[in-house]
Amino acid sequence: MGDVRPKESFDTELAMKLTIGIKVFNEAARIGRAIETALEAAAPYGGEVLIADSGSTDGTLEIALRYDVKIVQLANPAERSCGAGAQLAYMFARGEFFYLLDGDMEIDPSFLPCAIPFLETHPDFAGVGGRVEEANVENHEFRTRKINAERRCAYYPRLIDRLDCGGLYRVSAVKQSGYFADRNLKSFEEFELASRLIADGWKLTRLDVPAVVHYGHTSESYKLLRARFLSGYANGVGQVSRAILARPRSRQALSKLTQFWTCAVVVIWWAAILTLTVLAVSDWHYLAYLLVAIVLPVLFLMLRRGSVQAGLYSFVAWNTVAIGFFAGFAASRRSPTERLEAVIIRG
Repeated sequence: MGDVRPKESFDTELAMKLTIGIKVFNEAARIGRAIETALEAAAPYGGEVLIADSGSTDGTLEIALRYDVKIVQLANPAERSCGAGAQLAYMFARGEFFYLLDGDMEIDPSFLPCAIPFLETHPDFAGVGGRVEEANVENHEFRTRKINAERRCAYYPRLIDRLDCGGLYRVSAVKQSGYFADRNLKSFEEFELASRLIADGWKLTRLDVPAVVHYGHTSESYKLLRARFLSGYANGVGQVSRAILARPRSRQALSKLTQFWTCAVVVIWWAAILTLTVLAVSDWHYLAYLLVAIVLPVLFLMLRRGSVQAGLYSFVAWNTVAIGFFAGFAASRRSPTERLEAVIIRG
């Protein structure tokens, strides 16, 4: 069975140069290509590819079993989360370096030949990423991600505060921090990991080389937003904020979490709307101020996003995340170093 222990007793044997872990949940449509590209990338280093499944029911495991990969599965599907899936993959990794891949990604063969030498020659860096190509931009979220990623490319390489969408990590640095991913997190697990690594004195960066192609969700924007709200994914800002606040050395990381400050702005806006509503009931002159307060943020987001549709979506998304913040912050937590039970399907 799997075991997560405090860093003082974490003695996983490192038996090879590289492990590529792939966390999956119902990824039958893309898992074949994810595994094939991972096997190709790991082969020059004698590395291993490991599948960490969170209880797939769509044939993902049947496809994975066709390949020469290790497969482990979360014993209790009720514990499923982005953080638990990532930690599950890390628990069984035996490489000196660890790359975490999602089941809807393909790793670029040119990335590791740049990333591994970088970490070998820069002992003060805990992790390195590359460019992430968003293949599906049918909905507003992934279209915005693509635009933002293209803007950031002009500034690589530079120090960064997280490795969103994956990166190559130095396992010895992760061991120092105690664990790879917080099992409680529905999202923002990369940011939480980075906050611990940076607090321990490590650095992170991205190189101007292709790393992965991410296929992501193809759902209509509002359907995806609704699904994320119902699944608890939107609670991630509150969950990660609470996790970081619990560690005094990492608290400064919240200044880098844009979504935390977005939630704060939305809550202030809610308070302003409520106040103006109460005032307008007794004095109709405040009605004009109320209407301006309602319309102004929508217009701002429309201008910022460059279209009416994208602006409206951002407005709804900001409010959804703010609602999720409180649910996530109040959610019960288990110790991230507590045992995470797993079943070995193929060792």
